Amino acid sequence: MKLWIATFGLVAAFAHANPAIDMPGYLEVAREAAQHRQARRVSEEEFMRMSREPGTVVLDARSRDKYDELHVKGAINLPFPDIAIESLKATIPDKDTRILIYCNNNFANAEGAFPAKIARASLNLSTYIALYSYGYRNVYELGPLVELRQSKLEFSRP
Repeated sequence: MKLWIATFGLVAAFAHANPAIDMPGYLEVAREAAQHRQARRVSEEEFMRMSREPGTVVLDARSRDKYDELHVKGAINLPFPDIAIESLKATIPDKDTRILIYCNNNFANAEGAFPAKIARASLNLSTYIALYSYGYRNVYELGPLVELRQSKLEFSRP
């Protein structure tokens, strides 16, 4: 019986194989990105300093609606579902560009513009892994949870 179940599982997996979807590759790059990310989480002060330096892009991967509601001043919006080969080439053509990212889970008491996600589904994690997967290695992430009203960052609405 166990052999039949194992064989059926393999047959089912191959029957639905799709070369455009690579779970083992994703898990491998996620592990690499996690190690890379460890030294690339920065304080609010460091994030602000880096954001002012030439050649730095602040990337907001939230939905356009949430970005329009409120975003870090100067950030560009490329919603996570739109991160793809061509959109990245158009938005950030140089893979050596320094990219700063932030997400909903960086801001406390801001449920309108920054609705909280469960920690393991934080948008920073998905965005970091995606950028890493596409070959962007100069990525830094706002690390702390910041009280929105006490943040030193400047915010903007379009």
